[in-house]
Amino acid sequence: MTTVITICDTCKCDGWEAGSEQTDGETLASLVEAAANGVDGVATRRHSCLMGCSGACNVTLQAPGKMAYTLGRFTPDAEAAQGIVDYAAKHAQADTGVVPFREWPQAIKGHFVTRHPPLD
Repeated sequence: MTTVITICDTCKCDGWEAGSEQTDGETLASLVEAAANGVDGVATRRHSCLMGCSGACNVTLQAPGKMAYTLGRFTPDAEAAQGIVDYAAKHAQADTGVVPFREWPQAIKGHFVTRHPPLD
């Protein structure tokens, strides 16, 4: 089953300057899309505003019938993007979407904001 990573493309971290070429969310989205390219069971999409502005940059991980997660407070860099994709791949492989803590990539530890049970 495919896990979808939704990346907020309007996120702006503290220190972002108006007039910058792109938002921090757009930067993270590009990096996550590149890291997810060709990864089985992982898809990406962008969405404008996940309403987690105080904890930018934000992403969600979702798949039908599985626990869903919101993660945030990322620096928009390659390490964060790879950690997000690595976790999404494990989420896709887990029957319930719950990945044991010992399997979490270091780059996503401390970035969980919420989790939501699947809809029936």
